[in-house]
Amino acid sequence: MIGRLKGVLLEKQPPQLLVEVQGVGYELEAPMSTFYQLPSTGEAVTLHTHMVVREDAQLLYAFFSLSERQLFRNLIRISGVGPKLALTILSGVTADEFTRCVMEGDSKALTSLPGVGKKTAERLIVELRDRLAKEVNAVLPGAEGKLATLKSAGKNPVADAVSALVSLGYKAQEASQMVRTVEAEGLSTEEIIKAALQSMVRG
Repeated sequence: MIGRLKGVLLEKQPPQLLVEVQGVGYELEAPMSTFYQLPSTGEAVTLHTHMVVREDAQLLYAFFSLSERQLFRNLIRISGVGPKLALTILSGVTADEFTRCVMEGDSKALTSLPGVGKKTAERLIVELRDRLAKEVNAVLPGAEGKLATLKSAGKNPVADAVSALVSLGYKAQEASQMVRTVEAEGLSTEEIIKAALQSMVRG
């Protein structure tokens, strides 16, 4: 199993990454919480990974911190929550925000995320509350930390942001509406996505 990669970041187009390690290019998928902290392309990066082996594919998921990966692993243990939905959840809320929602039983905030219905939200709260209570001090961060300044990978940050949101599970019309609520002038793709997701959660 591959648990960690250290190499050069070649491409970053949410939710996909390409990292070269000793001449081998690894394709990975990552949540937006990881994208916010990535360096510019061409720079060195270290990522914690989780490997999923299926009959038709071997998939690598990348995370900037161990806490993100641990939360991802907690999520995919829940019945009905696969890797794609887990990435969507991590992209829509920070680890500490998700923990707050679970600990406070805030199912309304969880159902604002695409793919999370009322039953799934209730299952997350019931099955993760005790586990997160034990891990919160040792594993989950208390804050997002300082975000890296990123350059957009595309020529049209707004269009790239809409495309990335669609890849995360939002419908095209819904993604467009989310992006329209953001003052996007001068912002990178990652910054637009972050603002749109935060607006969605607050709403």
